[in-house]
Amino acid sequence: MVKIRLQRHGRKRFPYYHIVVADIRTKRDGRIIEDLGRFSPTKDPSLLRLDVDRAVHWIKNGAQPTDTVYSILKKEGIFYRLHLERWGKSAEEIDETISAWKEDRKKGEKPAQTKAQRMKDQLKAEEEAFKKEQEKRAREEAEKVKVAAEAARKAEEEKAAAEESGPEAGEEKGPEAAEEKADAKEADAPMAESKEEKAPEAEKTEEKKEADSAEKEEAPKQDAAESKDAAAGDKEASSDKESKEDKK
Repeated sequence: MVKIRLQRHGRKRFPYYHIVVADIRTKRDGRIIEDLGRFSPTKDPSLLRLDVDRAVHWIKNGAQPTDTVYSILKKEGIFYRLHLERWGKSAEEIDETISAWKEDRKKGEKPAQTKAQRMKDQLKAEEEAFKKEQEKRAREEAEKVKVAAEAARKAEEEKAAAEESGPEAGEEKGPEAAEEKADAKEADAPMAESKEEKAPEAEKTEEKKEADSAEKEEAPKQDAAESKDAAAGDKEASSDKESKEDKK
């Protein structure tokens, strides 16, 4: 099988490639069938030189490009050219269509940037993001300070209003409060008198209760003494009877 592939040349870190037609069984740097062009990816932009007619010829004859060569040929419009030929377009029409197609692709593509340019753009984007973050924090801090100042101002105004309205409210309420206190004293006076009247009666009832309890405590003692006296009288009577009978 015949392949269209890249053959590496150049030195370390600075390679360039030959686009060659070779048999699949040969080594990478071995014998080739035909040289189709050059490809240098280390250049900025990358450099490509290709024999379009011979590339089309080998593809028509069944040569299979590798993946890398396939992408290169696709970007150069080789497969688009084959498609237009199948539709029966003339060579002039095909060249005009391919050139217009390449111009449209270039307009849509971003310009190639070097590594230094990419690093510069990245640093610039990071600086802008940092500035935006700092501005956002500054706005938040200013808003917090503003809210705190507004709250302090309102508190001072409320305090001043309370101090101004305090004495006037006290003077207005003074006579009314005095009248209310006098009415309360007058209402409490009968209750105090009734309490004073009830106090001696309560003392009398307490003394009566104490006397009753003392009488209850003394009653058993008196009963016991009376029973003792009765027993002693019975004893004396029996002893008198016995003495009388002895005398007889």
